[in-house]
Amino acid sequence: MAQLTVKVLRKKQEALDIASFELVKPDGSALPGFSAGSHIDVQVPGGLTRQYSLCNDAAEQHRYRIAVLRDPVSRGGSTGMHDALKEGDTLQISEPRNHFPLVHAERTLLFAGGIGVTPLLSMAQRLAHIGADFRMHYCTRSAERTAFRDEIAASAYADRVEFHHDDGDAAQKLQLEQVIAQPHAGTHLYVCGPTGFIDWVVKTAERLGWPKDHVHLEYFGAAPQDTAGDRAFQVKIASSGETYEVAADETVVQALQKHGIEILTSCEQGVCGTCITRVLQGECDHRDLYFTDEEKAQNDQFTPCCSRSKSPVLVLDL
Repeated sequence: MAQLTVKVLRKKQEALDIASFELVKPDGSALPGFSAGSHIDVQVPGGLTRQYSLCNDAAEQHRYRIAVLRDPVSRGGSTGMHDALKEGDTLQISEPRNHFPLVHAERTLLFAGGIGVTPLLSMAQRLAHIGADFRMHYCTRSAERTAFRDEIAASAYADRVEFHHDDGDAAQKLQLEQVIAQPHAGTHLYVCGPTGFIDWVVKTAERLGWPKDHVHLEYFGAAPQDTAGDRAFQVKIASSGETYEVAADETVVQALQKHGIEILTSCEQGVCGTCITRVLQGECDHRDLYFTDEEKAQNDQFTPCCSRSKSPVLVLDL
């Protein structure tokens, strides 16, 4: 994938522990276009690569804007962005990719949990621009942790956004079952945020009869996995016939790396899809949040950054 060099034109504190970064070409030229819901891979100071959703208007070509939550248990990504990056610095990023696209619908309901507002903010801008019927529900712990609140309040679509805070009174909290009580063939739901928030929206929609293909989601991080029962297995490389052991306490990516076989990774949690590898034989133990249940059932690809094998050997198309 093509890499772009960008400059941090502006770094802004958007809320408690949330900073936004406005990225531009150093020579001021146009950036590749993107669609609402897109993200970019960012090479964070310190050598890590992380994905961040674009949260500016997709009609803009002069800049990309991302927002980053400082994670108290950061593995280096968010702290690198918050502490090491300043205005004027340059970064390497990928061109935008979209695994969370808007589909044409009579009505769209957007559910944002915390920093999950970023792709949905771009969607709200796009929907407002085309005059679509939509509503956005933005849930945060408190007003001080609500990024882009003033920007949204000053926008042309402000009357279509409702804010809900955990520390507020009961009357302003999201009554999800009421909002999505009646499934409608022309309405699509989009949800992004912490795993618990997404699961709440998705499971509620499922219980109320919403079709799966009308509920769209994007995770920002995976929930901790129970690895107590993990066992060693082998991976076989189809091109060479070589077989390598994957220990119970290591990933396929780590095991192959020891033998000089590199698989491109990014999130290392099965969220982004960067490391997807074809599986030719064997049964996958899927632990990602990227594939749908239907895609997992096909058993022809997996995410070696976190997923494992249920069979003794997994043959990979490498």
